[in-house]
Amino acid sequence: MSGLQGTQLKVALGGVTILKGVNFNLEAGEMLGLVGPNGAGKTTLLRILAGLLKPDAGKLSWGERDYYNLTPRERAQRLAYLAQSGTAHWPMSVERLVALGRLPHLSDWQRPGEQDDALIQRVMAETDLSDFKERQFNTLSGGERSRVLMARALVAEPEILLADEPVAALDLAHQIEVMSLLQCYCEQGGSVVVVLHDVRLASHYCQRIMLLMGGETLAEGTPDTVLTEANMRTAFGVEISPDTGSIRDTLKLPWVKA
Repeated sequence: MSGLQGTQLKVALGGVTILKGVNFNLEAGEMLGLVGPNGAGKTTLLRILAGLLKPDAGKLSWGERDYYNLTPRERAQRLAYLAQSGTAHWPMSVERLVALGRLPHLSDWQRPGEQDDALIQRVMAETDLSDFKERQFNTLSGGERSRVLMARALVAEPEILLADEPVAALDLAHQIEVMSLLQCYCEQGGSVVVVLHDVRLASHYCQRIMLLMGGETLAEGTPDTVLTEANMRTAFGVEISPDTGSIRDTLKLPWVKA
């Protein structure tokens, strides 16, 4: 296992219970998809895993250690968090912003070396950002900014990458490109937890899916066992159109990168 595990995680915010006792574990090399209707607790769970929100009850651990006993530097070296609608709060070039992902691996005031620079350039090429390196981040479109923040997370080379709706602002081609990058990252030994609203993407790219509803886990397992007609009806209030065929047909991803 990757070492990240949660037991009976419970959270209440503003007097409203958001998570009601969710169990969590992540396998090494696995892409785990968090799906469910709005308000199901997906982002809250991701924020707990990122260490940005401490549960009111339950336990979160990394291997044999209490997760909250990890130093901030250890956590930054081992885990990257890609927030929904992330931004930068000061003007900065794309290349410089992506390079910030290497900071957890550098000592104080140390500049990135040749190997760091090579990694930064490779990731920028993989995320289709090479032509944007001199552009200011605040001049980019929402989709372009999402790719920059994805690149910053990838250059950190974390053991686990947490991504909250990383394709929400992207066009179709870049959705496929980003999901393929995450898949490749897992094939190289990393682990990904990704919040997705598109169940077709989740079915195609994720080895395992957690379907959350009302702060609880409605179903967990392979896409075929989780994204069933009964679960889709219960969680989302939708049914398969009679003209479509089987649910397996509806979950097929009909597009590939040209």
